[in-house]
Amino acid sequence: MPPLPSRLTDSDYERLARWRYALRRFLRHAEVADRRAGISPAQYQLLVTVRGFPDGRPRIADLAEWLQITHQSAVGLVDRCVRGGLVRRADDRRDRRRVRVLLASRGRRVLRALALEHLAEIDRLGEAFPLPLSRARRRRK
Repeated sequence: MPPLPSRLTDSDYERLARWRYALRRFLRHAEVADRRAGISPAQYQLLVTVRGFPDGRPRIADLAEWLQITHQSAVGLVDRCVRGGLVRRADDRRDRRRVRVLLASRGRRVLRALALEHLAEIDRLGEAFPLPLSRARRRRK
């Protein structure tokens, strides 16, 4: 990756501000959509992480890392999702001491509907998500 420039221009700050604004608009839209679907934004993040995890069978420790939360927070979030019928726990096939988290049928349905809505919103935002610093600016020092 080319180095960042040592000095930023007014245009660089404007692009960064616009990018942050677009990101916040997306996040706000996602929060409203998640709640309308009957789940919290954290629950949606857990669902998309489980579905997007390389083998689709993350451990609690994996979820904590990917969601950047503490292990005990991940346990609580998984517990809430299990109670809501969104995910289920399963013993690891190779190591019975480990527990994996899998999507339940309701979780798959809710995730699919919300993922389509989130992707549509990203598409609507379109050009609002430019790189905060243009590639050309990154090449200059």
